[in-house]
Amino acid sequence: MNQAREAFQRAAKQLPKGGPGGGGSGSAIVGMAQSLGILGAVGYTGYHSVYTVEGGHRAVVWNRWSGLTDKVEGEGLKFRIPFWEYPHFCDIRTRPRNVQSLTGSKDLQMVNITLRILTKPQPLELPEIFRKLGPDFDDKVLPSIVNEVLKAVVAKFNASDLIEKREEVSANIREQLAARAALFHIDLDDVSITHLNFSREYSAAVEAKQVAQQDSEKAKFIVDKALQEKKSIVIRAEGEAQSARLISAAIKDDPGFLQMRRIAAAKEIAETVSQSTNKVYLSADTLLLNLLDDTSASPAKKGGGNKRGGPPRVSAAGGQGRWVNWTPKGAAATPAND
Repeated sequence: MNQAREAFQRAAKQLPKGGPGGGGSGSAIVGMAQSLGILGAVGYTGYHSVYTVEGGHRAVVWNRWSGLTDKVEGEGLKFRIPFWEYPHFCDIRTRPRNVQSLTGSKDLQMVNITLRILTKPQPLELPEIFRKLGPDFDDKVLPSIVNEVLKAVVAKFNASDLIEKREEVSANIREQLAARAALFHIDLDDVSITHLNFSREYSAAVEAKQVAQQDSEKAKFIVDKALQEKKSIVIRAEGEAQSARLISAAIKDDPGFLQMRRIAAAKEIAETVSQSTNKVYLSADTLLLNLLDDTSASPAKKGGGNKRGGPPRVSAAGGQGRWVNWTPKGAAATPAND
């Protein structure tokens, strides 16, 4: 500032002097120039004496004397010495990052894993981070430690366990990765396995295994079904044999059992014939409907029938059935009306 003032004074002395009123005019110009210079210097100094730290950021100050200080400035308006202190801003918000790694499992299967991690720097350790790693610390640290941790964890599991025990694998990766990142003053908020892909040969082998297992289950089901059908046939045959033995014993012990079965059969036949819309003329003995007939009697003792005795006869004349009444020998037979 003093140097600027002296420069203005030297410039004013070199100006030509005018008449009687010239000295006063030159002094006024010099004074105005000095005032403008002083105001400009003050404004420039004041503008560079403050800085603003945005939300979600922190500032680390570097000065010309001691270099990077250990002080971390928070959010808001801050003051600094112009041309002596320089702030460096750092984003401390959580940032996502995807890391892909090709590694081998315990059973020597190649696995391609994509890991999504959420990290942020520790605010109080920003001076140390800037001093050792610089502003792009995440690009220098995360790819190496993530690949190393992934290879170490995946090598403990078989390829099938990576799918069945996915949660356990993710927890182990997060635990080891958080411990490694803490050495570089980086906080780990979350770890997720977003993609898990095996080699083409292994995927084809797994698919073939599943198909073979399904075929085996199908064959087992067919065998079980055949065994069950065999058992059902044996049980049905045993039941029929037992039923025959019981019926034989019942007929032997009680002759009326056969008559009861005949009555049941006649009832079923009568229900079937009564529900039919067709009209037919059939013998009652053929349909087992003649329940009053004495099966033990001879045909000659029956009340009606043909010339040898027996039930009424059915004839078919002209495609129509009609009843023919039985008459004694030598008498004329009178056909009944249709």
